[in-house]
Amino acid sequence: MSPESEVDLPGEALLPGALPEALRAELVAFRRDLHMHPELGNQEFRTTAAIKERLEEAGLAPRVLPTGTGLICDIGIGRGEHPRGPGGPAGHAGSAILALRADIDALPIPDTKSECPYRSTVPDRAHACGHDVHTTVVLGAGLVLAELHRQGLLPRPVRLIFQPAEEVLPGGAGEAIKAGALDGVYRILAVHCDPRVDAGRIGLREGPITSACDRLEIALDGPGGHTARPHLTTDLVTAVARVVTDVPALIARRVDSRSGLALTWGRIESGHAPNVIPQHAELAGTVRCLDLDAWRQAPDVVVEAIDEVANLHRAKSEITYVRGVPPVVNHPVATELLRQAMTTRRGADAVESTEQSLGGEDFSWYLERVPGAMARLGVRPPGEHVIRDLHQGDFDVDEHAITVGVELFTAAALLDALG
Repeated sequence: MSPESEVDLPGEALLPGALPEALRAELVAFRRDLHMHPELGNQEFRTTAAIKERLEEAGLAPRVLPTGTGLICDIGIGRGEHPRGPGGPAGHAGSAILALRADIDALPIPDTKSECPYRSTVPDRAHACGHDVHTTVVLGAGLVLAELHRQGLLPRPVRLIFQPAEEVLPGGAGEAIKAGALDGVYRILAVHCDPRVDAGRIGLREGPITSACDRLEIALDGPGGHTARPHLTTDLVTAVARVVTDVPALIARRVDSRSGLALTWGRIESGHAPNVIPQHAELAGTVRCLDLDAWRQAPDVVVEAIDEVANLHRAKSEITYVRGVPPVVNHPVATELLRQAMTTRRGADAVESTEQSLGGEDFSWYLERVPGAMARLGVRPPGEHVIRDLHQGDFDVDEHAITVGVELFTAAALLDALG
């Protein structure tokens, strides 16, 4: 706990003290190494090898996923034991597994930080979303919990999930789940870096904390011709324009307005000459949604609206609707566990409320199967007033956040057994 806090919560005596300075330094160095060597989704071979090597040094037995990147590592489960599940605290308190999940991939953007000794060494690749921090936090928590297990102080098994390809729709969570990541798991926790929250603090929200995100691609076709005689053609440019403007308005009237279902276009291509009506056009965009039930209805609603508008203008439509991720919906019990863990370690003032974002996160696929929660991990240097965001080439963090994340997960793993 911080010296300023006078909170005394049950289970505080079970928690280890501050991280040893040697471990802190090791984790910072590990994160910087990942930051210098970012790898895209399903290409994280070096990252996977580095994590595996360190876990094996700690006497653990990580299992690389069948895809060749990402891995799973159990603490408190003997070699050869195969938990079946999902588990549950009722009647299974000794064997049900608490999972801690990290994502390990980077983004296809250049690292634009200047005078930074650990900036990316890979052209057009950067850890601009903080996955290097997420990975280091789960690794650090795993090392602490493995030592507690050796001392006989870990009351419940913990699984570390290092998941590849979070940035690739529909995300690598599905492959991890298929490989058994949730076997025996009854609760799962995660963090995500938030540059709007000061390092040393976390943001929490019960219920939806991210949004659903799907990808939409449309091809429109029709007989083209001379712009002097549009009545003899399918006026495809006009058809495209009506799809762009009318479809979002239509879907907004076909679902509850509180669901936040929104279609936004990112690409339109059609035609090559000013006096020729083209025969082919393409559009692409994203469908985002705040509400889980509305997200489940979204494909039918969106496709129906596109077909209506395209048919009205005699354009033939071919629609590719790519399911992305549902919203991350934080379970109340898991959210409270994270709150208690942070309060126990750093005081109640280290927890702040956070709003639902419009970003997508494939951690949601785990929560479709077991309850859990994601916290927003503060990474902004305290006192800094520059507004930064994720997915930008100059993204960086206050590395004190690594220690905070390790303490959060370690405390949650120990306090969880008391509940």
